[in-house]
Amino acid sequence: MNALERSLQNRRQFLRRLGITGAAAPFLSGLPGMSSALGAQAGSKKRVVIMFSPNGTIPDEFWPEGEGKDFKFKRILKPLEKYRNRMTVMNGINNRIGGDGDRHMRGMSCLLTGTELFPGNIQGGSDSPAGWASGISIDQEIRNFFQSREDTATRFGSLEFGVAVPNRADPWTRMSYAGPNQPVAPIDDPRKMMEKLYGKMDDKESLVSVVDEVRTDLQKISSQLGAEDRALLDKHLSLVRDLETELSRSDEDTELAHPVPEVDPTIELVNDNTPRLSRIQIDLLVNALANDMSRVATLQYMRSVGQARMNWLGIEEGHHGLSHEPDNNKEAVEKLTKINEWFCGELAYLVERLDQTPEPGQDGSMLDHTLVVWLNELGKGNSHTLNNIPFVLIGGEKSTGFQMGRYFKAPKDTAHNRLWLAIARAMGHEIETFGTAKYCEGGPLDLA
Repeated sequence: MNALERSLQNRRQFLRRLGITGAAAPFLSGLPGMSSALGAQAGSKKRVVIMFSPNGTIPDEFWPEGEGKDFKFKRILKPLEKYRNRMTVMNGINNRIGGDGDRHMRGMSCLLTGTELFPGNIQGGSDSPAGWASGISIDQEIRNFFQSREDTATRFGSLEFGVAVPNRADPWTRMSYAGPNQPVAPIDDPRKMMEKLYGKMDDKESLVSVVDEVRTDLQKISSQLGAEDRALLDKHLSLVRDLETELSRSDEDTELAHPVPEVDPTIELVNDNTPRLSRIQIDLLVNALANDMSRVATLQYMRSVGQARMNWLGIEEGHHGLSHEPDNNKEAVEKLTKINEWFCGELAYLVERLDQTPEPGQDGSMLDHTLVVWLNELGKGNSHTLNNIPFVLIGGEKSTGFQMGRYFKAPKDTAHNRLWLAIARAMGHEIETFGTAKYCEGGPLDLA
């Protein structure tokens, strides 16, 4: 029996002793007073969340002025201004993975894996065709490490959230890999994610029954909980009820799930409700982490080469098409800046939600114990460069040992494998290399 199986067995036995059903477990696993009985770690936790947005950035509006701790944000990063002392903007991080596939394909599917694509028959751009990535992604590597230990194993191990990800599968749409040739699809329908987390959501009537289903069970043990646990449980129940109500209210709204045509069109029909979907997904993500359902999560917006049309920003053109416009097209630059500002605003909402949520059983907020990484598959859209990819690290001060509050300029030719190696080590995973070993020369990037 492995660590996860033992953890699940302990959980089932404990729930049986209390005389309650397994449906109540998602509401109890994050409570400090219940964590050890449910097989979870009672002490300080380490978490990592990786957020992706596509098609490169606008360097002149992204990279800060100055360096070190003396820096000023440009326009795109302005939504994160209040967190400047808790974040590191990383300049000079390069995806040096070569081989088959165009740069968007390698940018996307080699981004978290740090290794080459297999040969294949998926043709992109003017480069050679390719297949899936030939290695595991860093989120799944850390997930497997956590799941191998009884004190860090969680119910799901990792959760993969999506926002407006097209209903197709290819190297442009997948960044997480459970192993070679094993892409992991994100879930971009909040209803399906709610069902994954809580169950009992297979029809309209059951959509609003999750809280009602477990309320009697939770009342049985409420008197056994301390004041902090009762407050956390009430907050969890309220948030789930609010999300259920939101999804139920939208049940007749055909725009909630973005329409997906049978073939990939020139312009993808990304729904005008995307901002609303994004916030629901972020709330679900934070709630799942708070209740220790997982300690690893990804949040993928759209896809590489995606032609999302962001009407809510007053932008009618497809994102990828705009990203190919020359730098002297000021109108296109302005629209691309607005798009990246919006992504940063969603990141700021995620960070704020983590910061507003007290760390269960510990000092500080969840942000203190959670490292958030924002990244892109390209450095700049119209040049398709895999060099100087925009990486931003936020939070994790009490779990990583990383120095925050600075604009970090990496040594020349730094491969992103070294960053993943540093993050794995910060999570307690003492691996020597990650991805293609030759790009780990120099060891983990020094971020202390």
